Amino acid sequence: MKNRMIKTKEEIAILREGGKILREALYSARELALEGINREVSSYELNDLAIKIIRQHGGEPSFLGYEVGRDKNGPIKYPSALCISNNTEIVHGVPTDEKIIKNGDLLKLDLGVWYKGLCTDSALTVGIGEIGQVAQKMIKVTREGLKRGLKEIKPGNTLGDYGYAVDKYVTEQGFFTVKGLVGHGVGYEVHEPPQIPNFGKKGKGLKFKEGMVLALEPMIGQFSGDIQTGDDGFAFTTVDDGLAAHFEHTVVVNKKGNEILT
Repeated sequence: MKNRMIKTKEEIAILREGGKILREALYSARELALEGINREVSSYELNDLAIKIIRQHGGEPSFLGYEVGRDKNGPIKYPSALCISNNTEIVHGVPTDEKIIKNGDLLKLDLGVWYKGLCTDSALTVGIGEIGQVAQKMIKVTREGLKRGLKEIKPGNTLGDYGYAVDKYVTEQGFFTVKGLVGHGVGYEVHEPPQIPNFGKKGKGLKFKEGMVLALEPMIGQFSGDIQTGDDGFAFTTVDDGLAAHFEHTVVVNKKGNEILT
């Protein structure tokens, strides 16, 4: 039986191409968001732009229509391509025409792309215009936390090695890792095993192997790592009105350590 955690060289090459498309769409959305300093920009404009760029390159957005659960009426599907989460929202915020990007916002953008049957996933946090010192520090800490975690992604190391590195750094900087949300495997599906917490114990958990493709995504809170579901039914927010930040890359484990695909 095929080990679905391990991707072939040919599949990794496709994921690398898809990652380039994702990066272009995500950073184009970021630049459009920054225009909110000078003019009215709705979060849905960012969503439309991301879809346009992905499809121009022969890809498809992987979050649009993604089934997140079921109720008595059937499947519940995510309604947009780009997750746009603002300020106290951590992830999975839904863009709308009514949600206008404003100076001072701490905006999280999260995007997935299908390309030639394989999926990549990436996210970033951007401050719009003049943001406070805490927000500025949270961006730096979350980005650096991901970098420190990446150093632990290599054959023979474990999930615990990665999670410990992220959590230790974030905690030392006075913030909190979100415990109820995790990274994950990715490639054949939007979410695959293994789950990848941003905390852990050194030497514990699954060992990384060459060919594994992982979506690593530190998420941090200002006052705690506790979460709740937002008013739109999709977003996860902080429980204490604290700010949140989020960065994510899709990476492949290789002989030297890892390669960032997004």
